[in-house]
Amino acid sequence: MSAETLAEVALLVAVLVLLGFYVSWRAGRLDRLHTRVEAAQAALDAALIRRSAVTMELAASGALDPAASLLLAEAAQAARRAGDADHRELAESDLSRALRAVIGRPERGAAVAGADGGAELLAELDAACNQVYLARRFYNDAVAVTRVARSRRVVRALRLAGSAQLPGFFEIDDDPPERVPAARGEQDSRNGTE
Repeated sequence: MSAETLAEVALLVAVLVLLGFYVSWRAGRLDRLHTRVEAAQAALDAALIRRSAVTMELAASGALDPAASLLLAEAAQAARRAGDADHRELAESDLSRALRAVIGRPERGAAVAGADGGAELLAELDAACNQVYLARRFYNDAVAVTRVARSRRVVRALRLAGSAQLPGFFEIDDDPPERVPAARGEQDSRNGTE
């Protein structure tokens, strides 16, 4: 073997090794992104369940009139029972709208805040609604990054995603109800501080 042939073989081996490292890195990154989507999905599920639980607790607290309690309880139950993603998106959006309809009205929000333990329930509900917003945002960001990574030519050509399904976005109406001052902590009616 001549020195020139040996150099060509060494160069070819080096290119193949670098290509192997690149493909391995790309596959590892894709795997990490899918793991990130799964973790974000679990956090979103936990936040949605917490919001439903707090809503059920509020509905059972007696701080609302029976019609409003029934509306919230039915919306929270429907959100918990929703099976597939499409039905769950609709049920969670309905729960958000029910919360805005009941708690977003100043007279009802103030009545709940004035009831025994109502201010704590509203604060917990406010925190749960904010957690849903953040969890959904993190989940959708993870899905967007994963979709971009899966759209690369190398990933598609070498089928690096394997049999993993393409993750879908979770789009719901997650606008929280208008906050009541006692729930925000901006004003404490017991001691008159801001």
